[in-house]
This record gives sequence, structure tokens and C-alpha cells, in this order.
Amino acid sequence: MQTKGNRAAASEGIKMPVQIKLASLWASFMILYAYVDILGFYKPGVIDDILVGRVWELDITQTWAVGALALMAIPISMVFLSVTLPARANRTTNIVVASLYLVVSVSNAVGESWAYYFALAAGLEVAMLALVLRYAWTWRRSTSPENPGLSAERMQPVGRR
Repeated sequence: MQTKGNRAAASEGIKMPVQIKLASLWASFMILYAYVDILGFYKPGVIDDILVGRVWELDITQTWAVGALALMAIPISMVFLSVTLPARANRTTNIVVASLYLVVSVSNAVGESWAYYFALAAGLEVAMLALVLRYAWTWRRSTSPENPGLSAERMQPVGRR
């Protein structure tokens, strides 16, 4: 049976640790990033260029592939790092990496012939990265002695805040 107090607590939602919010944002960012690239294959001429060994005016070489993999391995790793790094390192790492990837996301859209598509993609990516920056920047600095990654506020039961 639901009481008035239970309904009020349920309507507030679950208080989620900052680490889970950050990891979720990085996972969402990577899915979006992959879909933007996959849907970009439908742009006329892209497949033809790939078949002759060119991407974005660059030759497809092992060096290019290593660079592309490194570019994606960092945000992919952020999903794991966001839930495992200690609070201070986590906060700093998220701020630095999200700041760098803001530049990457905007740079990817500059000069593209499909302006609306890439502007929307960059806008969504920037919005997610801005949330990463907001959550990391505003993350409370007090921590629980039992779990240094969680803020003391997050360790308290929902009804006692």
C-alpha cells in the first residue's frame, strides 16, 4: 500500500551517484558518435572515397587507423574510469577529457557539406559534454570514508536529507 510519504519519495526519483551519471553520459556520447559516423556513410561519395583509401581528405593508413582508434578509445575508457577512479581524479579527468572533446566535436562539424546534419550531431555531442562538465565541476568535494568515490550526501538514505 502506498502512503502519502511513499508517493512523495517515489516522485522525487532515485538519487543517483555522480559517477553513474558521468558513465551514462560517456556511453551515450559514444553511441551518438558512432551513429553519426555510420549515418555519414550515406552521404554521397563517402563510400567511394573509402573504397579508394581516402577519408576526410586523408589517406587511410595504419597511422590514420591508430589515430582514429586512439581518438575513440579515450571516451570509451571514460565510461569505466567514471565509475572506478577516486573522486578527485575522477572529477579532474572528466573535466579535462570533456573539455578536449568539446573541441573535437565542434571541429568535426566545421566545413562539412551536410551542415544541418553535422550541426545537429555536434550540438547533441556538445550538450552531453556540457553535462559531463557540469556534473564533474559541481561534484561535492566531501566524501564518505567507506567509499571515497561517493560524496557523503549520496550515502545518506533518501528520506533523511
